Amino acid sequence: MNLLIIIIAITAIISYYGFQNFSFFEKYKFNVGAVRHRKEYIRLLSSGFLHADMMHLIFNMLTLYFFGDDVILNFGKAAFIIIYIGSILVGNLFTLFYYKHQSWYSAIGASGGVSGILFASVVINPFTSINFIPGFIFGAIYFGYSVYQMINPQQNDNIGHAAHLGGAAFGLVYAVATVPEMAISNALYLGIMAIPLLYLAYEIFVKKKK
Repeated sequence: MNLLIIIIAITAIISYYGFQNFSFFEKYKFNVGAVRHRKEYIRLLSSGFLHADMMHLIFNMLTLYFFGDDVILNFGKAAFIIIYIGSILVGNLFTLFYYKHQSWYSAIGASGGVSGILFASVVINPFTSINFIPGFIFGAIYFGYSVYQMINPQQNDNIGHAAHLGGAAFGLVYAVATVPEMAISNALYLGIMAIPLLYLAYEIFVKKKK
């Protein structure tokens, strides 16, 4: 069976179970206090297979579906798993760093993993089309929405918007290290897609220190 379909199916099953079982959802979602103080490190990975609602799940899985095949075709199945899982972990580690003084902070979603796959795919083919929208434009919109939601948090929003930055960084670094010539030739498109993330980095690392 197609690796991409297996990942999507596993995520859908676990997410749906989380919709129905509150205690399961609470046990495996990302939570700063649980990771830092109770050493429940499994949450760094398990939260990537939980989602806030059906729309959140569908949006992430559709994005993964449209860009995942390019990554598998050009990097291989093992690399796809490394990028996807690595991006979830790095995205959550960045979230842990960003919210380290807010023990109550919780988040869920495959956003970090999807961001890593999205960036790796655009390194290879910036014009992968989603409903006639080039991949790098879709990526800029995807990240723009996430950055807006992170900077303007909504009450009871458990979606891991902060994970986008860490996940995207891991996917980009992996792709650049693997196919640097492609990254250089598509640098313009990567730069356009990265504009929201660069703005987020400015908000986090520059503006907050002033």
